[in-house]
Amino acid sequence: MFAYSSDIGADASWPVEATRRMNRMYRRQRHIYDATRRYYLLGRDQLITNLRPEAGATVMEIGCGTGRNLVLAAGIHPKARFFGIDVSTEMLTSAISNISRHGLEDRIRVAHGDATAFDSQPLFGIQRFDHVLVSYSLSMIPNWRRVLEGATRRLKPGGRLHIVDFGSQEQMPALARALLRRWLSLFDVTPRDELESLLSAMAERTGAHLRFERLLRDYTQYAVLTLPREPRKP
Repeated sequence: MFAYSSDIGADASWPVEATRRMNRMYRRQRHIYDATRRYYLLGRDQLITNLRPEAGATVMEIGCGTGRNLVLAAGIHPKARFFGIDVSTEMLTSAISNISRHGLEDRIRVAHGDATAFDSQPLFGIQRFDHVLVSYSLSMIPNWRRVLEGATRRLKPGGRLHIVDFGSQEQMPALARALLRRWLSLFDVTPRDELESLLSAMAERTGAHLRFERLLRDYTQYAVLTLPREPRKP
């Protein structure tokens, strides 16, 4: 059975300030996070439904927060195993409680980790995963490009990287877009307008297949990057 321990093995290389910042932000918000975010973190359920992992597949979420996505995914895909990391120990406290409340301790495991630099081997005993998902986390991580690079390295050959996040909103009315961007900035959220071009470059370089969609007048951007089963020859 999976278990969570308060002894997370942190060392001096861990992002202590990032953990403190996120804990300050979510210490109170975590109690109402899922109830409020359901209205504007759109596209998450589509991402989870479209995972379609094979029996025994491993699924990692980077920035798992309250564990909402992991719990939902475990219910929809009962034959897969799920893992998650988050830099906020406050959010992980909610995640552990959520996982336990749904009786999913044997199928979901979470740990404290930095999205830009973590080693899944000591955390979970797994080096590479069949699926990695990143849901509304890239827009909150300054070095988000490093997250993408790390995520692809943690995929098995043929593995899939699933992303959903705020889009550029360029198809929305100018005033609505300006107000939305201003509101998001209050929460340290910055939509990654370069996401499609960066993923396209990664796909070209590695021979991966990219599916990219802009949903709800580009309110949301949704992507699936599928790695080739054999590495591209030089």
